[in-house]
Amino acid sequence: MIQDIYPHKMHNEFRPDAVAGPDDRVLVWNGKAFLATADLEQETLEYPRLRDLKKVSPQELVYLFSIDEDRYFLYRCRPEARSKDILHAPGAEAFYTLPELRKSRLEPRRNVFAAYTAYHLADWYDANRYCGWCGSPSAYDKAERGMRCPVCGKIEYPRINPAVIVAVTGGDKIVTIRYRAGYGGMALIAGFTEIGETLEETVAREVMEEVGLKVKNIRYYKSQPWGIAADILAGFFCEVDGDDTIRIDENELKQAAWTTREEIEPQKLDYSLTGEMMQLFKDGKI
Repeated sequence: MIQDIYPHKMHNEFRPDAVAGPDDRVLVWNGKAFLATADLEQETLEYPRLRDLKKVSPQELVYLFSIDEDRYFLYRCRPEARSKDILHAPGAEAFYTLPELRKSRLEPRRNVFAAYTAYHLADWYDANRYCGWCGSPSAYDKAERGMRCPVCGKIEYPRINPAVIVAVTGGDKIVTIRYRAGYGGMALIAGFTEIGETLEETVAREVMEEVGLKVKNIRYYKSQPWGIAADILAGFFCEVDGDDTIRIDENELKQAAWTTREEIEPQKLDYSLTGEMMQLFKDGKI
């Protein structure tokens, strides 16, 4: 999955004392995309370093995280900025959205995971530029990763949305879906946890809402951070309980069906929890 970068390790501890040096990587963010050198044919991905940026001081950067000894910082540029406005010697760099970076398996994988995690934080920083309580401009907190209002003192922390991925099985078949909008490939039932709900209750509710099935033997499998939607995804396997007639939610889905192991379409990239769970079933390991 996207976070599987072993033997490398991400260190996400907040470091208020971190000051960028010339060799530190900088994720330049224009509000929608990151500036990077991405060769989709050679399948490589790299980010500029502070020494590559012009008219950018270390004080303008926000520390994000480290991967091994490599440190990654965030620089928020103007939405209309181009690579020549930012780099001393622009070359093949361009602004890439996460969907664009998902078109190919890029290496090193740790730089792809860095983009997903940096997106989660960059989007959150943008959404919390002003205090939601009194409307005053917020500031980076100096003690923890948060945005603090200097007027009323209210602090906001990075938003993390709990959600589930659900593989409903019935004998040698599994329920697969295709969404009406967004991702168009074969997928599993998914949804966000609501107020006052356990993850297991989310599983049962989402399955009933999307395909009209009751489930039993709900079993936790694995979790995954998914920065595209600020999610922490929890994967579950379960079994259909009783009637296996699918009644599709046509507002959200365009297709839902019982699918045999042979009919499962492997995902192009091994990034997602959904893909891993479908592959486990296809291989007969579940």
